[in-house]
Amino acid sequence: MSFSNYLETKVLDHVFGATAYTAPATLYVGLYTATPNDAGGGTEVSGTAYERQSAAFTTSGDTTSNTAAIEFPTAGSNWGTVTHVGVFDASTSGNLLVYGTLATSKLVESGDVFRIPAGDLDISLD
Repeated sequence: MSFSNYLETKVLDHVFGATAYTAPATLYVGLYTATPNDAGGGTEVSGTAYERQSAAFTTSGDTTSNTAAIEFPTAGSNWGTVTHVGVFDASTSGNLLVYGTLATSKLVESGDVFRIPAGDLDISLD
């Protein structure tokens, strides 16, 4: 996954500029049908019943992963083909922190449930 410009700046300011960064109390995972980038962008899903889901992470070495399954509500309309995920600091609006491409895109139609199993959302630093 890639860090957004927002998070890159916060980390650099925190480590090298002595500007404190307070991590968000809750992190939220969002789904995309078009590729986001370091500046944000992309097209977040907006279909019926869609909302970002809170997620907790645990870190081991240089990788952090979701500690529990992240399950989105049953789609009340066709959401399109989900190709990317993003982690945000708010349930709506807010700042994109990291984003990445799914290993396999998923067409989400009315009645489907999109789920990310525990340990499958990995974020690492090289």
